[in-house]
Amino acid sequence: MARLTGKIAMVTGAAKGIGLEIARKFALEGAEVYLNDVDGEGAEEAANALKAQGLSVVADTLDVTDKTEISRVLDGIMQAHGRLDILVNNAGLNVRDDFRHLSDDGWEKIRATNLDSVADCSRLAFPALKASGNACVLNISSIMATRHLRQLAAYSATKGAVSALSRAMAVEWASFGIRVNFLCPGYIDTALTTRFIKNPGVAKVLLEKTPMRRFGSGEDVANAALFLVSDEAAFITGAGLNVDGGMSVSL
Repeated sequence: MARLTGKIAMVTGAAKGIGLEIARKFALEGAEVYLNDVDGEGAEEAANALKAQGLSVVADTLDVTDKTEISRVLDGIMQAHGRLDILVNNAGLNVRDDFRHLSDDGWEKIRATNLDSVADCSRLAFPALKASGNACVLNISSIMATRHLRQLAAYSATKGAVSALSRAMAVEWASFGIRVNFLCPGYIDTALTTRFIKNPGVAKVLLEKTPMRRFGSGEDVANAALFLVSDEAAFITGAGLNVDGGMSVSL
């Protein structure tokens, strides 16, 4: 329960779902965690609940598609601590539509949130991560980076790019003491997937494709995240870890 003692962590999209579970897990392991979300009230509510458990967390409103906002948050972290040890790029969204019908606005919204924000947050955080001397970036991709369903073309494209970008960053940033890895969650029980998981017919088909025969939880992803950002993974960089109950390797 102390694998991240003294670490400073920033998690985007942390008001709920996977982001919140990662933030909770990191705080329980001793990190001071900055919860950032475009839903500022949700982030504040989540932070207050964690503070009530005696955990060290800070909430802030952050639209990850706004570079000025990203810089403001990072400046605050640098002023308070002089470094950032862990950056989790979790914020994401999906707009379901057949690719031939997807509007320009829909494409740009998905790209800006799922991909551009990962690049922008990482590049703007580089000085703070470098100052750590032992930092880790963890990007949240998806098994949909390599497995595909109808109406998910834009989502898959951005997540595939996140995986590729993570590997490239790992090569470039290793000499600065920064590791970069990524997670590929499968169907995790969150607001983003509830329309599938709560539909009996769809859930049956998805579970038949999942060898472990259950959907994942936010804690499943948080446990994997904890490992990759901890010193236990000190010699791991450029790696992608599937958290999908075996779906990605099932026929």
